[in-house]
Amino acid sequence: MRPVETDALTITFDARTCIHARRCVLGLPGVFRPGAKGGWIQPGDTDPEALVRVIEACPSGALSYTRKQGGEEPTPEVNTARLWENGPVELRGEIVIGEESYTRVTLCRCGKSANKPFCDNSHIEAGFTATSEPAANEEAAPLEARTGPLNLRVAPNGPVIISGNLELIAGSGRALDTTEKLYLCRCGASGNKPYCDGSHKDAGFTTE
Repeated sequence: MRPVETDALTITFDARTCIHARRCVLGLPGVFRPGAKGGWIQPGDTDPEALVRVIEACPSGALSYTRKQGGEEPTPEVNTARLWENGPVELRGEIVIGEESYTRVTLCRCGKSANKPFCDNSHIEAGFTATSEPAANEEAAPLEARTGPLNLRVAPNGPVIISGNLELIAGSGRALDTTEKLYLCRCGASGNKPYCDGSHKDAGFTTE
C-alpha cells in the first residue's frame, strides 16, 4: 500500500511481513482499522508520539515510520532475539540482511514459511511446537557491548546465522544466552531448539 502521511510522520506498511500480532489494532483501534473504507490506517490528528509507540511495538516490522523533520526509527539499546511459544523468533536491533536494513523482524523457525527467512504464520497450520521458555545457558557471559550491527545470512538448506552482539531471551523476557554468533534452527526439526543441531540434513530441509 502507499505510505500514509501525517504532518509529522510517513507511515509505511509491508503486508508480506505482517503476522497479524494486532499490536496496532489493539494499541490504537481508532487509527488501525482493518476493512475500513478509505484504507485501514487512518491517523487523523492522532498524537505522533502515540503513533510511534504503537508502530515500534509491531514485532515483524511490517509497520514502520520516518519523521518528516528528520530521523529514522532509533535502533534498540539492546539487541535481542525473543522466542515466541510455538512460533517465530522476534529479532530487534540494527539488522542487516543483504542490502536491506531493519530494526524489527520475525524469523521463521518452523520451516514452512513461504516468505523465508521471515515468518508468515505458517507455524499455526503446521502445528509447530517449540517452547518459548527453554533452559538458560548457565555459562553465558556478559557481552562487552549490547548493540551494534546484526548481520543475518541464511545457510542454503540450513540455519539462519546471526553475527553480532545478541541476547537470546525467553518469551517472558527471561535471559537465556548471550552470543556473538547464533545458528538458529529454521527447519523445525532441531532437538535443541532454538539452536541448529544439524537436523536439517536428516529432515531433507530445502529452500530456494
